[in-house]
This record gives sequence, C-alpha cells and structure tokens, in this order.
Amino acid sequence: MARTSLESQLAKLRKAKEEIIKKEKALLDRTQGKTIARIVQLAVDNGISLAQIADALKAGKPQGKAKAKRTAVKATGAKVPPKYQNPNNAAETWTGRGKAPVWARGLKEAGTLDSALIKAAQ
Repeated sequence: MARTSLESQLAKLRKAKEEIIKKEKALLDRTQGKTIARIVQLAVDNGISLAQIADALKAGKPQGKAKAKRTAVKATGAKVPPKYQNPNNAAETWTGRGKAPVWARGLKEAGTLDSALIKAAQ
C-alpha cells in the first residue's frame, strides 16, 4: 500500500515538472520574441544589415570602439623611459609615474623637482 502511494506521488511530481517546463518555455519564447523584435528595430533604425550582425556574432563580441591603446601597452610590457634622475646618485631614476621615491619626494616638497629632469625627456 505504501508502494502505490509513493508511485502516485512521483507521478504527480513528474506531471508538475512537465507543466513547469512547458510554462518556462512559453515564457522564454515570449520574452525572447520581444527582445528579437527590439534588436531588429534597432538594426533597421541604424541601417545595420543582417550580414553585419552575422559577422559580429562570428567575432564573438559587438563591434565598437576598442580600448586597445591602454591594454596594448600593458600586454606588450613596454617600459616607460625615466623622466627624473637623482642628482646625488645617477643610478636612481624615476619615470614620474606611480609612487615617487624618497629622493623625488624631497625634491618635490622643496619645489625643485624640475632640476632632476633628464635632459632627453624635456
């Protein structure tokens, strides 16, 4: 007797699951249909062809302005040449970026940082 009760509960749950899946599919179809209609309208308004959309989808990301300059410098690891040189120790230099070394901070506070400029950097 307990066996049939368990089987009927499982049947009810499976039926409820099927109904939920059908409702989910209908809801997705409705919302996706609205989204596609908006995309089509935007494409028409902006003169975008189907071929352009297909190319953008193949590329994997939308076409637009890229921020390549900033990432390209980081990706290549290009070093920035030093702009300042410690007047007391020529081996110590600073690019003028990031945290200033102690000697540069001292010159900056004294208002004489320009005296440490490397001639080629001017």
